[in-house]
Amino acid sequence: MSRQTLAAAAMTRRGFLAASILGGAALVACGRSVTSTAPTVANQAGAIAAAEAARPHTGKTVTARLAPGAADLDLGGTKARTLAYNDQLPGPLIRADVGDEIAVTVDNGLDHASSVHWHGIAVRNDMDGASPATPNIESGSSFTYRFSSPYPGTYWAHPHTGLDTDYGLYVPVIIDDPAEAGRYDAEWIVMLDDWTSGVGTSPEEIVKGLRSMGMGGGSMPGMPGMGGMGQMPGRGGMGSMPGVGGAGASDLLGGDGGDVSYPYYLINGRIPAAATTFTAKPGQRIRIRIINAAADTAFRVALAGHRMTVTHTDGFPVVPTDVDAVLLGMGERYDVMVTAGDGVFALVASAEGKNAVARALLSTGAGSAPDAAFRPPQLTGRVGTVDTFTATTEVQLPTNSDIALQAHLSGTMMHYDWMINGRPYDRTVPLTVHQGQHATLTFTNQTMMWHPMHLHGHTYQVIKPDGSAGPRKDTVIVKPMQTVTVRLVADNPGIWMLHCHNGYHMDAGMMTTLNYTG
Repeated sequence: MSRQTLAAAAMTRRGFLAASILGGAALVACGRSVTSTAPTVANQAGAIAAAEAARPHTGKTVTARLAPGAADLDLGGTKARTLAYNDQLPGPLIRADVGDEIAVTVDNGLDHASSVHWHGIAVRNDMDGASPATPNIESGSSFTYRFSSPYPGTYWAHPHTGLDTDYGLYVPVIIDDPAEAGRYDAEWIVMLDDWTSGVGTSPEEIVKGLRSMGMGGGSMPGMPGMGGMGQMPGRGGMGSMPGVGGAGASDLLGGDGGDVSYPYYLINGRIPAAATTFTAKPGQRIRIRIINAAADTAFRVALAGHRMTVTHTDGFPVVPTDVDAVLLGMGERYDVMVTAGDGVFALVASAEGKNAVARALLSTGAGSAPDAAFRPPQLTGRVGTVDTFTATTEVQLPTNSDIALQAHLSGTMMHYDWMINGRPYDRTVPLTVHQGQHATLTFTNQTMMWHPMHLHGHTYQVIKPDGSAGPRKDTVIVKPMQTVTVRLVADNPGIWMLHCHNGYHMDAGMMTTLNYTG
């Protein structure tokens, strides 16, 4: 399938106007270049094998097969020619216990190379699914990923090749702890997404539009003569200029949360007018595992008529905390508990700053579903963000630090370039650690955009602005012109990607690596 044949999502001008402000922002120059002496996975094979041997192992193997390829999907009366795993959206659930060997064979039916990255799981480095740690799978070839997970939690998997995730290539991954006491009656896995493939402009054309508009020359594909401004009927509206208090501004995050308004926002592959329904009984305790698989959209999620008790962030437990809604950046996950009421209730994911929603329904009894555009009052109640939560005692990381790492996030809209420490990925200078070191990593956002920063192969503990311990995570939102410091333990040797999980920012260069040396 030619991916360039998918046509017309409207682009917001928030990103372009905001980033022109940061055109003169200082960039941090790095003192050296990547050289041929950089570590490789091959010369760390022994350390990688030793780390794998130290993980728990049950002796059980869980197998699965994924077939990425062209697919015709029904999003709920709206048809899309796109890419998918096993002809479904989301792809099939992969589930195992802590310590099980997970063996997933990928048969690449795409017309280009692909991979599967196990987002959030501390896998062995040569199974991470991101080059150079793991070679990509060529078109027409197969590869079997084999790894175990040392931690339980809510995870997901997606390609680390180009913009493929934005075409619908993603699956939920659940790692269970058999020793965990059963404290819920039902489970609901909820995957959020922003959708354009097959119904709007292709992701590649969106990138071209971002770059051409940033240079002041060109129009957004499908919107001739307007330079991407205005509104195209049925294709999503414009946001407002960030920092001016417009209706499209992201009030929880500040600055600009995303560059693109999508035709649709989905929950479990369905548009709001054709929402999926989860059935339960009144009074049941439901564990909802929420995963944000979007490329460019943060979601504020609430269940009408209910409060949520947040129990986990990015797979790790937090001190249980009651909120009305949770805010998820791209790549983040939250587990929440609710006690089901009696009736039909909308689970609404509001696309932050984009004046649109995704939704699903919880049905426990008689009643009719609210209108597809309904927004429950819980969305404007107490909204849980990263600073709301604290990791439970048993998963907190040591507070001592052997090394301080810096990741300065910068970029301009002039060429739609995004960088870490003043360099795009093709000229990056890796961050380096030694096996066993305790490190702090400080993200400094020098832009008016916000960036959900994801580290492969590790989790880190967020240090709150007041210096207290926050949650354990692998993806954290870094707000405009702010810093976030996290601490991590270098206990998983290899070469690991560190990048913004806005798919367009990553594609434009906001990525580096964390390399183990010595």
